[in-house]
Amino acid sequence: MRILYFFSLLLLTCSCVQHKQLVNFNQGPLPFNKVEAIANSIDLSIQPEDLLQINVSSFEPDAIRAFVPQAGAAGSQQNNNLMQQSAGGTGVNSLELFTGYFVDRAGYIDFPVVGRIKVGGLTLGVAHDTILNRILPHVTDAVVSLRFLNLKITMLGEVSQPGLIRISNKRVTLLEAFGMAGDLTPYADRTDILLIREKDGQRQYVQLNLQDPGIFASPYFYLEQNDFIYVKPTKAKVGGITDQTSRFLTFGSAGLSLITLIIALFSR
Repeated sequence: MRILYFFSLLLLTCSCVQHKQLVNFNQGPLPFNKVEAIANSIDLSIQPEDLLQINVSSFEPDAIRAFVPQAGAAGSQQNNNLMQQSAGGTGVNSLELFTGYFVDRAGYIDFPVVGRIKVGGLTLGVAHDTILNRILPHVTDAVVSLRFLNLKITMLGEVSQPGLIRISNKRVTLLEAFGMAGDLTPYADRTDILLIREKDGQRQYVQLNLQDPGIFASPYFYLEQNDFIYVKPTKAKVGGITDQTSRFLTFGSAGLSLITLIIALFSR
């Protein structure tokens, strides 16, 4: 009977996900009741093909009328480019598609009155000052506000809601991204998460371990626009979706061996 119990337990647990595989940050102690400085926070820089919302305001509305883009205005080549790049996307409404400023591959935007402005590679703060300095000779009391319109990340693999995620905040963490994707599934391999980042004409492949508390200090804990995240499945998930015929033969063979063993034990 002990042998029978052992084989039954083995068959029941061979494809199960263990508890420790589902727990995050369990490979080391967390600094509970301590305050630590955040040293890995990033300030996003503007990249080619980004979409920016730039608003100019003044106490004299007539003075800034030329700096307010008109939806559907003729000759706006950057808006045509934007519509081609964003076709089929979600999260940016049609008005923003026409009034947003598209960063071309050289890092420039076409701004009314002042012409082309180089913003690629700049943070929002530096880009704000650059644009404001170009406007001040025309409107002395101009106020400029600047934000991203098309911040997005892609989540695929073992998450509850895979797909494209658009974010409004310029700073988003890896954990927030998983939250927006409905969290990891029980079959997610938390020790082998792939992050692909394209920036400044280069592509990086990074392996992240969500069970390691050191993830909080990782330079990839804060995500950047257009990051791609793939969560790999565990071996238990892979074993659960193998060919049905192979599974039948495997378990049938195991069952037959078990029955043979039982008959042999009781025939003595």
